[in-house]
Amino acid sequence: MKQNEDEWLEYQNIIEDVVKRSGLDKNIFYDLRGNHDIFGVPVVGGSFDFFSKYSINGQLARRGNVNSVTLETGERKHLFIGLDTAMSVGLRGPTNLFGHPTDQLLTQLDSQLSQWDSQTNKPVTKISFGHFPLSFSASSHSGKSLKDIFLNHHISFLCGHLHARFGKNLKRHHQSTSSQNLLSLQKFFQLNMQQIPSGSAKNCSFGAPSAEEFWEWEMGDWRKSRACGLWLLTEVMFHIWTLISNQEPKKTIVLPTFPLDSRFMSTSSWHQKYECQHMVPSSYETIRALVFSVSPIVSVVARIYDARPGTLNIVLETPMTKVVVDMSRGDFYAAPWNHKAFDDPSPDRFWLQIEVIDIMARSTLSELRPFSVNGLTTKISWTWKEFFVMGCQWAELYYPIFWSVIYLMLSILLIPRLLLLFSKKQYSYKSFIVEKGFFNGIAWVFQDLCRLPIAWFGILGYLIYLLLFPWFIGQVFTDGEDKGYMTYMGWVVRSSNDNGNQEYIGSPDIMVVVLPHLIFVVLPATFVAGALAAERGMFKEHFLSLSGKKEDDDSGQMNKKSQVLDKQGDRRLKFYFGRRCIRKVLLVVCLGICWKHFMVSFNSYATCSEKYGYVKYIHHIL
Repeated sequence: MKQNEDEWLEYQNIIEDVVKRSGLDKNIFYDLRGNHDIFGVPVVGGSFDFFSKYSINGQLARRGNVNSVTLETGERKHLFIGLDTAMSVGLRGPTNLFGHPTDQLLTQLDSQLSQWDSQTNKPVTKISFGHFPLSFSASSHSGKSLKDIFLNHHISFLCGHLHARFGKNLKRHHQSTSSQNLLSLQKFFQLNMQQIPSGSAKNCSFGAPSAEEFWEWEMGDWRKSRACGLWLLTEVMFHIWTLISNQEPKKTIVLPTFPLDSRFMSTSSWHQKYECQHMVPSSYETIRALVFSVSPIVSVVARIYDARPGTLNIVLETPMTKVVVDMSRGDFYAAPWNHKAFDDPSPDRFWLQIEVIDIMARSTLSELRPFSVNGLTTKISWTWKEFFVMGCQWAELYYPIFWSVIYLMLSILLIPRLLLLFSKKQYSYKSFIVEKGFFNGIAWVFQDLCRLPIAWFGILGYLIYLLLFPWFIGQVFTDGEDKGYMTYMGWVVRSSNDNGNQEYIGSPDIMVVVLPHLIFVVLPATFVAGALAAERGMFKEHFLSLSGKKEDDDSGQMNKKSQVLDKQGDRRLKFYFGRRCIRKVLLVVCLGICWKHFMVSFNSYATCSEKYGYVKYIHHIL
């Protein structure tokens, strides 16, 4: 949660060793700042900003937040753009979780991506990379986002941050939509990995506008997952991504380059290009693969399977030959085939796998993957964890979720109170027994809470406090000089460039503290308080009924039938009221809520507390 200079020195030494052992020019290396590299750094370039001192970018004086390099081959240009959207004022975790692109950064990014647009002599492949995925990137002050810029340039965006912890399909296809409705669900989340267009009219004229779209790829991490990526750019601008995740070093790596994986088609317009015969014919004439191996290769075989019968049946098995090309690394293999024989309306009928055998008789198989020569896309659904981190636009969802919880809590507090004051019909345990129902039960529980003024006013006052006053006060930076406080809108700290001015930062990052506290602590505590109040009323009614029965017994006015009924009722209620088991269960639930509150508070404490400072918990009322 803070910067450790010893770790940065170790990082610098390792990178220098990597550069030396690779034999590559140090200038082609590009390291990128993430949120952990800015934890507790009050100002970029200050004494605690070790990234600017020990990183390659810092040593090469790459001071801007947007840096680009263009690699040019005989047929096209490849434009690589790195962008740093980390906070300019580095809070500690956990409230430093999002990328924060500024309007100035977005303008620079758009300018860098457009630098070759006026020159039409060579096509340009555009690749941008940054630390934060778009699901964890906020909008600028003017409301613009990285997605708006990327859609205009048909790029591929590589990101990190998620460390491959949430699944293997941390990829997302973005496409512009015609809906301009502010309440459009596309603004808040995307249900599936691919954003398939609704279907447009076929337009085979040259110069027809192409769809505004791009792919986003989370790269995993080397630290725990031992993952790295290979990104291939071929002559027809196909983008192939392979994630290698294995604790054991691989002796051979096989990367099929054509036919394309139908799960990750680079653009949705490939099908239309195929129908309109706008593709490069020669690019379809061979099956191709790139092979890296530490040992000489003996044979490479391509196999195509047909999945229509429900099982995989081999329909083509052909040897591949090495193609002599000017390559510094890897060997390129190809095999002729009749691609028209595999033209099929189903994007996942045919599957490709390539086997490589080296001189040590070791066999290596590529991933079995579907393909579609006519450019159709196979739909892939995220798991719920993958959807949670890639499909949800958390910066857009924060305030709708926050105010929904607030309005829900105000409703369950105020509506029963108004009914208690102004409605002739009162809800209680007795009325619920007479007329059972969901609404009557909820009204009874929260009206009983209203009948306990200390509890009701305490919860309402606490809710108002969370809206109007600070949640935390403490020293939020490593230097420990300036104090700050957190509200639901962000942290208020002393600005580094203004005299005493205050500003809100860390929004929506503070949602990792605000929403868990509201949803898992305050809201359940309110329901449990209402349940305890209702249980209190139930026990009171039960106690009074027992007192009434005793008086009737003493006066000798109870008949035998009522005695039998009372005995049956007593047996039914003994378990609930004799030992007050409901109350005990609710108290156990209270312990769970207290534990959750402790964990949220502990994580928040890490934001503010270390040897340089302290934190004061104002909201520890619960």
